[in-house]
Amino acid sequence: MLNENCKTVGIIGGMGPEATVELMRRVIELTPANDDSDHIRMLVDNNPKVPSRMKALIDRTGKSPAPVLIAMAQGLEKSGADFLVMPCNTAHHYYTEIAQSVSIPFINMLELTVKKVSHNFLTLEKISLLATSPVHDLKLYENFFAKIGIQVIYPIASDQENLMLIIKSVKNKSLDEKDIMSFKGIVKSMNADHLLIACTELSLLSKMIGSKIEVIDALDLLAQEVVVQAK
Repeated sequence: MLNENCKTVGIIGGMGPEATVELMRRVIELTPANDDSDHIRMLVDNNPKVPSRMKALIDRTGKSPAPVLIAMAQGLEKSGADFLVMPCNTAHHYYTEIAQSVSIPFINMLELTVKKVSHNFLTLEKISLLATSPVHDLKLYENFFAKIGIQVIYPIASDQENLMLIIKSVKNKSLDEKDIMSFKGIVKSMNADHLLIACTELSLLSKMIGSKIEVIDALDLLAQEVVVQAK
């Protein structure tokens, strides 16, 4: 059981809503508890109205999400959060701006993931990555992995386009068997030994990947860290 005075986590969510709920579910699943009172208090701003990261970072036609994300972080701090997390890999492009706007710790999911990968796989030289196109184009993970000498392998361009369609299907609740088969085909074509799921929508599909591949899910690592930090 956790200490009765355990810390409260603030979740900057809504990107997308299902991914936010999935983080909460995994935190609850990982929390050692005998009763309701043993669980972690979670303050959640599940805000699907955050401006599109795709339009801002790729199309260059949309508003920056930063002001909304900052307001969410500050609101969670004022509401009593002791530390913050954000279950959206792409939105971590704005991590520094958000972190500087609050006085409480803000766990960087990308940095945490790379640290855990480095610690758990000491001889790893390359890792395959499934994420949104902005994460690829901005090298959000690649910049961290380069510091520890791990090469990042991306899907080929056509597979990345299909991956974005699958992510969209999760977001608009239209995921079907064709999408699942496409997802499995993309994974197979990467011929990966170690595969990092670095999109919280794709985390919902991670259990569909065969056991022959070492799958690392950034959302799993974030949920584990929430439980550790809340103690």
